[in-house]
Amino acid sequence: MAITKKLAERIQSGLKRFAPVLSAQRDRDVSEADTVTLVKDLLSEVFGYDKYAELTSEHAIRGTYCDLAIQFEGKIQLLIEIKAIGSALQDRHIKQSIDYACNQGVEWVALTNGIEWVLYHVLFKKPIDKEEVIRLNLLQVDARKEEELEKLYLFTRAGLTKDALTQYRNRVDATNRFLLAAILLGSETVMNSVRREVRRVSGILVDREVIDKVLREQVIKRDALEGEQADAACRRFNRRSERAITKGGREGQESEDAPAARADPATDRPASR
Repeated sequence: MAITKKLAERIQSGLKRFAPVLSAQRDRDVSEADTVTLVKDLLSEVFGYDKYAELTSEHAIRGTYCDLAIQFEGKIQLLIEIKAIGSALQDRHIKQSIDYACNQGVEWVALTNGIEWVLYHVLFKKPIDKEEVIRLNLLQVDARKEEELEKLYLFTRAGLTKDALTQYRNRVDATNRFLLAAILLGSETVMNSVRREVRRVSGILVDREVIDKVLREQVIKRDALEGEQADAACRRFNRRSERAITKGGREGQESEDAPAARADPATDRPASR
């Protein structure tokens, strides 16, 4: 992401200035109302929002008021649930804001206590769900590091304007452990490559079933293979593979993931045509 030098310096100097304030407020264990005031100051002075025109705590959704909404260009860009600075953030804290977001068609929700910030992407499905995209601690983050500066950028006005949140989520999603596990175990191309490399190194042609078993039981962590996210990744991979096979057949070409006769399992050499 292209973060300007001016914006980077603003974030770095702003966090340096606010760090002692955040620490002092935490030590005093200030109320949620005081934390809301602090969060508004952070959003204005560090992240670049107009405190009076773009930040509102008077946004009603179905008769209930959310803690804070960022609104510009005629729509809500981000909903923020704020807890007292001394509170430990919990997943249940965000449920009401996720419901708010669903009702208004807002994709992004943040949960914060002023120090810790968690960004969620709302998943519009039944039942409504969410996925955590990033988690930051403003007293621990090093804004001089490119990777951490990029995460801070997602909370800025510039980041929201340039759709940086969606770009970042897509990049993270492309390399999440669930999808990589599904590709590794489901792709004929990948599995054949592994078999060839095993044979090249060891001189032994190992059955695919044996490699699959070792990968599942000894190499890939179980949490990447089980649960709703793992199932979703498998469905996503299978849908893409089916479309690729269909396209390949239509064009008279083999799909990358199609189980084609590329190699004779007995010899691991290209099969004759």
